[in-house]
Amino acid sequence: MAQTAYNPPSDPLEILHDDHQLLFVAKPAGLLSVPGKTPDLADCLIARVQAVFPQALLVHRLDRDTSGVMVFAVTPQAQRHLGLQFEKRQTKKTYVARVAGRLEPAAGTVDLPLAVDWPNRPLQQVDHENGREALTDWRVLRASDTESRVRLMPKTGRSHQLRVHMLSLGHPILGDALYAPDTCKAHPRMMLHAQNLRLRHPDGGKGVSITAPCPF
Repeated sequence: MAQTAYNPPSDPLEILHDDHQLLFVAKPAGLLSVPGKTPDLADCLIARVQAVFPQALLVHRLDRDTSGVMVFAVTPQAQRHLGLQFEKRQTKKTYVARVAGRLEPAAGTVDLPLAVDWPNRPLQQVDHENGREALTDWRVLRASDTESRVRLMPKTGRSHQLRVHMLSLGHPILGDALYAPDTCKAHPRMMLHAQNLRLRHPDGGKGVSITAPCPF
């Protein structure tokens, strides 16, 4: 299943925090985190970051159509330190999303294993036999009969996790071209934003919390 044509935004690079080990930036929606497999997919966040900070190293990714906080390492030692934090689920990520319909109850957890839907890749699906563990906490911030604004706190980092978990509840993320294409005319971007990222600084282990204001 093809995504829409790649037309990355020309937003200037937005630096949220930088020091001798870490670089936090705000990724705009519609921009790949890393280059794709073809030349037309070369423009991406890490390429833009490395044009200004040549030493920047990749630590994690956000989906193309998700906006929000991303962290890059400035040294190989910081990259290893952060990589372990992500691997051991020691980082804390908070997202904001707008989903279809009134999500009830006001809070809960989705515990559904996920795997790639091979005939329809890159789509993912709930797979109780072969899927990998995936956990998402949610809390409704406000709701109407047509949509809900929710805070999402993933405990794991599976591909498309938040998108498939919300879909599994019957409340897909608005503007999601893959999982809720019928909402894309009314919502020209996917309504999913990585609002806050908390982790330990590689130099001394002090807690760092960086926020990118939600654009919707």
